Amino acid sequence: MEKSKVYFIKNITPENLIKAYELLDKKLQDKVAVKLHSGEKGNQNYLRPEFVKDIVNYVNGTVVECNTAYEGARNSTEKHKKLIKEHGWDKYFKFDLMDAEQPDMVLDIPNGKILKKNYVGKNLSNYNSMLVLSHFKGHAMGGYGGALKQLSIGVASSYGKTLIHTAGKTNDQTKLFDNLPEQDRFLESMADAASSVVNYFNGNMVFINVMKNISVDCDCDSNASKPCMQDIGILSSLDPVAIDQACLDIVYNSSDPGKEKLIERIESLHGVHTVEVAAQLGVGNRDYELITID
Repeated sequence: MEKSKVYFIKNITPENLIKAYELLDKKLQDKVAVKLHSGEKGNQNYLRPEFVKDIVNYVNGTVVECNTAYEGARNSTEKHKKLIKEHGWDKYFKFDLMDAEQPDMVLDIPNGKILKKNYVGKNLSNYNSMLVLSHFKGHAMGGYGGALKQLSIGVASSYGKTLIHTAGKTNDQTKLFDNLPEQDRFLESMADAASSVVNYFNGNMVFINVMKNISVDCDCDSNASKPCMQDIGILSSLDPVAIDQACLDIVYNSSDPGKEKLIERIESLHGVHTVEVAAQLGVGNRDYELITID
């Protein structure tokens, strides 16, 4: 398999988000969904709407999110919409809470390692292309969060999130933490779910990972740790596996002493296994060419 191209720009600016997109020579057309993280109430590390508004408007996109499956300010449509306003997400562009109303949209995963179905926000059907704009950081359950997490947990409805987290045992949110599986099965379920979204869009996707405010904790954490590493840069690719693998490699090869905390988080939860399984499922390629752009 030919190596996937991953572009890297060190300077993190709104203008360079657009540049990172243009480097891929892939114009997303028609109804474009921009999947990003709305940020839990109290979190200080998530990407702000002011930072992403230029790229969202450049692709004429609608920012999309889904409700969570755990207690917090985003686990119901009413609360999540309130937080969206508080965080200013609806100030600059259209915002679509895809699972605001039931029923969910169901994506089949015939070759899934664990899951055979993925439950996503029903409004996903309104879009025929997607820009996955991810904040790369650690994660308390997945080890790290990047493009693959956005595709899986991020696009899944609250029911779908529960099913992924429990490796198919239940979609009952009240029973989520009573049914947590062996770690690798959870990571394999994430890869399964990610594959269903990639297959749904059939190549009409672009991936941008932003390596700034790099904490060991996710943007879903209301009391996330402060960043443990210096800001690194912006990466873009047409391959979600390659872009996440590149980010992981950059962390491991960094001279920043703060990387040890992030690596400990990733390795303690076997985070790379999501990348391994996603590659096995044909979601993307772990072999990549990193192209640095001034």
